[in-house]
Amino acid sequence: MTRALFICSRNRLRSPTAEELFSGWKNVETDSAGVAPDAQTPVSSGQIAWADIIFVMERAHKAKLSRKFGPFLKGKRIVCLDIPDKYAFMQPELIALLERKAGSFLRHS
Repeated sequence: MTRALFICSRNRLRSPTAEELFSGWKNVETDSAGVAPDAQTPVSSGQIAWADIIFVMERAHKAKLSRKFGPFLKGKRIVCLDIPDKYAFMQPELIALLERKAGSFLRHS
């Protein structure tokens, strides 16, 4: 079982879409959070500890994670998907991007 944590800014569009999309995949558990102070679910050290792999939507998210949770990220695989904040929740184009960019990491779990 692979535990995948998806992170965007406010945890309203991109990361919740990824969480829902990949939650139906075999051998994958999902969670999502945001790095912004007003995030729906702000990322926590517990979520980071739980995750086998962490997906961030933008490089800025990885930088914020490193600043706030540096010691908790030791040994964690962090993948930047480079998906801009221009999609709606469950938008077909966003789903296609997520499947293409994150799916390859989760398909072999």
